[in-house]
Amino acid sequence: MVVHLEIDGHHYYYGNLKALTDHWSKDAIGVSYSYLKNLNISEDKPYRNDSCCIRRGIIVTSKKS
Repeated sequence: MVVHLEIDGHHYYYGNLKALTDHWSKDAIGVSYSYLKNLNISEDKPYRNDSCCIRRGIIVTSKKS
């Protein structure tokens, strides 16, 4: 799983919501970790506000040899 943040035309990727909110303050993204963790954010159901868009997705990697 990957968490995608789009803010000010830039794209950032995190391993989980906690990592995202540890890097960005509530003031910067307009939402807190405690609020985000209770939402069912997905690729088809992102969280949007006036500051950013946050969605979850799947990361595809190659098989380990």
